[in-house]
Amino acid sequence: MKFSIYQSSRQGGRKYNQDRVAYSYSKESLLMVVADGMGGHFHGEIAAQMTVQLVAEMFQKQAHPTLRDPLFFLDQAMHAVHEAISEYSADNELLESPRTTCVATVIQRDMAYWAHVGDSRLYFFRHGRLVTRTQDHSRVQQLFEQGLISEAQMTTHPDRNKIYNCLGGMMPPEVELSRRMPVEAGDILMLCSDGLWGSLSVNEIGAILNTYPLDQAIPELMDHAEFRGGQDGDNLSAIAMSWGGAGGSAKGTGGISTEAMPLDSFTTQLDALHAPRPAAGEAPVSDDDIEKAIAEIQSAIKKYSK
Repeated sequence: MKFSIYQSSRQGGRKYNQDRVAYSYSKESLLMVVADGMGGHFHGEIAAQMTVQLVAEMFQKQAHPTLRDPLFFLDQAMHAVHEAISEYSADNELLESPRTTCVATVIQRDMAYWAHVGDSRLYFFRHGRLVTRTQDHSRVQQLFEQGLISEAQMTTHPDRNKIYNCLGGMMPPEVELSRRMPVEAGDILMLCSDGLWGSLSVNEIGAILNTYPLDQAIPELMDHAEFRGGQDGDNLSAIAMSWGGAGGSAKGTGGISTEAMPLDSFTTQLDALHAPRPAAGEAPVSDDDIEKAIAEIQSAIKKYSK
């Protein structure tokens, strides 16, 4: 495989950054995942961190060097995350379970597969034009589909942050799976949280991704979204990949070729869990809290990453 890839995450105007992004690839398969956590006092971060780590770990155990059934894998991984978060909540006797959205994609053999829960999105662009994107599991998406509000009204509607489908909630998630999609050299897939897409139009996103290499385009998109979000703006995160296929070239600098990779090896980019800055009047997260959370995440990964 040949591709270019770039990821970034910012706190925006929020007190914490509860978004997490990660990617992992073998010689012949690539995984990308974004999670947007929800839950007070560090728990949203834990839910999102658990998501990206567990999905990446499951990928590394099953992609040798490709996944047998990418859609089955994505569905299986999201349900494993949901069970792990629910168990974490029960073990810690939390009054409110931490939750997270998730969008993940696998690209192998010039085909892309994806799954999502919630309102974190995947965009698929070809020559700067949108091929497809995921549809949010949100109240405003329902209102739009019912013809009760316009697309422009979706970004300012008072219910725009209400989602009805997530990982870690009271009800099992309804994982929405794509059909397999052919990927051509130069195609760009971007996964992002609502903090990024919420203030940018599809045309803006496509134009910027088509104009600049990914290591410039993603920061440019983040700058626009962060500026428009202002001091009350959401966390914003994105990971984008430009496909080069087996022999083509990908758009962007720092291209990756897996040709020389051993069949049983993986490369993973995943940030470690860190303590958030405490809000005014709120107790800080201690080193013991961090160590306990890391141990619980590792325990969940060991149990559920089959």
